Amino acid sequence: MGMLTIATFMTLDGVMQAPGGPDEDRDGGFAHGGWSFPFAGDDSRDVICEAFGRADCFLLGRRTYEIFAACWPEFPDQDDPIASRLNGLPKYVVSTTLANAEWQPTTIIRGDIAAEVAKLKEQYEGEIQVHGSAALAQTLHALGLIDEYRLFIEPVVLGTGKRLFEPGSTPTALALVESKAMAKGPVRAVYRPAGKPTYGEFQMERDLGLSET
Repeated sequence: MGMLTIATFMTLDGVMQAPGGPDEDRDGGFAHGGWSFPFAGDDSRDVICEAFGRADCFLLGRRTYEIFAACWPEFPDQDDPIASRLNGLPKYVVSTTLANAEWQPTTIIRGDIAAEVAKLKEQYEGEIQVHGSAALAQTLHALGLIDEYRLFIEPVVLGTGKRLFEPGSTPTALALVESKAMAKGPVRAVYRPAGKPTYGEFQMERDLGLSET
């Protein structure tokens, strides 16, 4: 059975909107596009390339799909470990408005997301990878369909923008699988769902074993 993973760059305050460039996504008047650029390095690229090598297919939201479709087919090195996977592997785009998809092989998903993801998990043995795709990622999280969260947490605070975990997100406990500090400051953290959050209370120590004088 396939495994659904979500990978995204994220600021310290949880923003994932438009990490790649100023015009990537200006929804809501977002003016901070390209915030991830200063933190890119060879070590982070190596990790990303290794992850793309485990993909069997890609599941994308409409906006991320259109961003990818506008650039990756024209990438100069078609043997690049990222370009070759994105251009060659099956892509599934979740959209009710996309009329057609010229970046092949692509299938447009318009129906029940949970049912469609279940079909993909039955169809593929490897990873079904979601990259970016904020609205889709939020839906998948709410439905409990994400098997692994791969977050590049970068040392910048923006204050505005789309977040992976918006207010009202489904409460979820996560177990840390792996973490690694990158040379230019990001921390790559990999988490898997661990059920519902648990709660407790810290008690102040009332008796310190000291006698009053």
